Amino acid sequence: MPSYSYVAINRVGKRIKDKVDSPSVEAAKNSLRAAGYSILEIKELGALDKDIDLPFLGNPTAKDMALFCRQFQSILRAGVPVSNVLSMLGQQTENTKLAAAIREMQAGIEKGETLAGSMRKHPKIFSSMLCNMIAAGEESGNLEEAFRQMEDYFDKAKKTKAAVGKAMVYPCVLIVVMIVVLIVMMTTIIPKFLATFTEMNMELPFLTQCVMAVSDWFVAWWWLIAIILVVLVVGGILFNRTNRGRHFFGFIVRKLPVVQNLVVRSECATFSRTLALLLGSGLSLSDSLDLVAANMNNIWFREAVLTSRAMVSEGWALNIALKDTGLFPPMVYNLVGIGEETGDLQGMLTKTADYYDDEVQDATANLLSLMEPCIILFLAVFVVIIVLSIFLPMMNMTKAYDQYL
Repeated sequence: MPSYSYVAINRVGKRIKDKVDSPSVEAAKNSLRAAGYSILEIKELGALDKDIDLPFLGNPTAKDMALFCRQFQSILRAGVPVSNVLSMLGQQTENTKLAAAIREMQAGIEKGETLAGSMRKHPKIFSSMLCNMIAAGEESGNLEEAFRQMEDYFDKAKKTKAAVGKAMVYPCVLIVVMIVVLIVMMTTIIPKFLATFTEMNMELPFLTQCVMAVSDWFVAWWWLIAIILVVLVVGGILFNRTNRGRHFFGFIVRKLPVVQNLVVRSECATFSRTLALLLGSGLSLSDSLDLVAANMNNIWFREAVLTSRAMVSEGWALNIALKDTGLFPPMVYNLVGIGEETGDLQGMLTKTADYYDDEVQDATANLLSLMEPCIILFLAVFVVIIVLSIFLPMMNMTKAYDQYL
């Protein structure tokens, strides 16, 4: 289904920048108008502009979970019993692991278990935060609202993760393609061109000799390059699974000037949104911070949240604890401080999350706009060097022929 980016004004006069999936541009406009938006700009996204959502080993993504919550609340609103809702979702859910978990949940419900209790049997599918929200919904008798809130949470988390994924994956794909093109040209195309000059026993320009040397090295040692690349990729993945590796890569992405803003803003959005949702469910601040820490992607921010949780348990204000970690921007702990002073911490955290959601989108656009010209410039320099290495000998041959005549 096509995706469209739009800029609109909502019912309260706030400027909104977001994306929507729709069969056509007219259908997208109608759905936005029905939601009370005044459309300022709308355009279809190209293949490279769409959000990237990468599933890992078949585990349900944030998109899958948002769809699960949306379907659950929609069917539940029609008055269908929970057991029948699970039966219907188990048949139509595309993700195999999620579908299997739903069928097992249905069996648990029929045995008298609670919905949250049956979910907790599948910790790899249903997060502790989701289970706690559903438990709170069951206790309050407002299960539909709990699923609505989780749908909104997963939908926003999907957009944040997809934006980060696009910023990381797109340049990586270009770099991989660039490496493949480099290897193919150096091992196949360039040797055929330069072999002609070698057979003629002519004196080659220095640039051509350098390219020939590099080409000969690639032809002789291509297998070593392949081994090095495999070792680096596999070694990096295995190293990232260790505690030291997570700290190492987490530190790198926090300090790299190119991606630093994107990482910090996405972590702040996750922190604010998750904590606001959990506080709204009735959990204490300490318990909420434990669950927030489990949802942080960067281990340094995860440990910072746990440190803040320990300080809060000792009687410190949350804004002081966040400031003491040295990782969160002033915007976060200042707004948290205002929320604590006014008694509306949840509302202030929601506003903070909305702010950083927009910041993540802007940081992604800035990162891609910076990387694309750099990669294109590198490719241009590479192509110019190759072309010159081929045409310089030909130009020398032409000059020598003109002098001979």
